[in-house]
Amino acid sequence: MLTNGSNSGAGAPRGEDTPVIEIRDLHKSYGDLEVLKGVSMTAPRGHVTSLIGSSGSGKSTLLRCANLLEDSQSGEILFEGEPIRWQGTGLHRRPADRRQVRRIRTNLSMVFQQFNLWAHLTVLENVMEAPVTVLGRPRAEVEARARHYLDKVGIGDKWDAYPAQMSGGQQQRAAIARALCMEPRALLFDEPTSALDPELEQEVIRVIRALAAEGRTMIIVTHDMRMAADISDHVLFLHQGLIEEEGPPSRLFGAPKSDRLKQFLSATVPA
Repeated sequence: MLTNGSNSGAGAPRGEDTPVIEIRDLHKSYGDLEVLKGVSMTAPRGHVTSLIGSSGSGKSTLLRCANLLEDSQSGEILFEGEPIRWQGTGLHRRPADRRQVRRIRTNLSMVFQQFNLWAHLTVLENVMEAPVTVLGRPRAEVEARARHYLDKVGIGDKWDAYPAQMSGGQQQRAAIARALCMEPRALLFDEPTSALDPELEQEVIRVIRALAAEGRTMIIVTHDMRMAADISDHVLFLHQGLIEEEGPPSRLFGAPKSDRLKQFLSATVPA
């Protein structure tokens, strides 16, 4: 389990030492296929946690379970110290309180591989949609915030464009602005650059680096080992549904202990 210390964060209801997300002995199956086999991790406030591993290792599934987009079969998930309440067991386990799920999910903004922007809305309207319709915030307040975040990710001049009129990198930056506009406790990234060509990928990586430098709480599933090494406070290497090795990036990338991690890095890290 992660042991690196806490960092400051505004508005923490359970104290600054309480992790934003904590997962204990999580198991997740799809029918007979067990994808997560007892994973434990924490996302300390103000820290960047990266999940790395080969395809099928369980990284994205773990992220989706953390955001309650997937139901797990056993184990605990806590948000700022508050445990998710469950009903049923095994493959029939479900959250017992949908209001709790909605409340927690509004505080965890997820950025997906595919940008998932509404094609019929402008970029500004996309960024404003959730705070207005889900949180019920005043439109004028949300618009000012949305324009601020579009400027922050470098596409403030694209506010009136539609997604089809933008490059993939611009669309992903719009998706990040949309996530930020919810003012979440944590940002969750699921392979945010995997659908982009190398040049556009760097546009998005620059934004993520800037967010990390601000001390935002983030969990990032990534295939980009250089980014994980540069911006992470803690890295977890998943293999076949378990955490094979974890630690600070300097040790994981500089002196890996697991033979499987050494093999993985030799195939993924540029010489």
